[in-house]
Amino acid sequence: MNIIEKIEKEQLEKLSSGKEMPDFNPGDTIKVDVKVVEGTRERIQAFEGVCIARGGKGINESFTVRKISYGEGVERVFPLFSPKISAITLVRKGKVRRAKLYYLRDRRGKAARIVEKIEVKKKTNEKKDIESLSKDKVAETSSKKEVENKPEVKTEDKKD
Repeated sequence: MNIIEKIEKEQLEKLSSGKEMPDFNPGDTIKVDVKVVEGTRERIQAFEGVCIARGGKGINESFTVRKISYGEGVERVFPLFSPKISAITLVRKGKVRRAKLYYLRDRRGKAARIVEKIEVKKKTNEKKDIESLSKDKVAETSSKKEVENKPEVKTEDKKD
């Protein structure tokens, strides 16, 4: 490891220490909160769109986000470890087969949609879940039986 790589590694740790970066890929819909300075005031502006590319390595890594604003396509390239980015939120995962989605620039409407990737979580301890559910159902049925077994008090209307 040469001197430049050591310095980059130190800076990378320094920049990423306070932030949580979600694991996102091209095709994912993400929301980037960008710090905007207007005069003396500073505010956070959200930029939500589809990540169409990731590039670079280490401290120079960047990603491109594309969104449609008032019928016009807008793309922004963000450095991943920029101090201007306050947060990155993963909205949904997309199912794509390419690393660069530049073909979305030519597509309009439904043709530009990306199918959502649905991840199935592994089931652990199925028996324990079933046992706990069956105990809950037994408790429910026993309380229903108690209610059903209570004698009803009949009242008759007396006519004068």
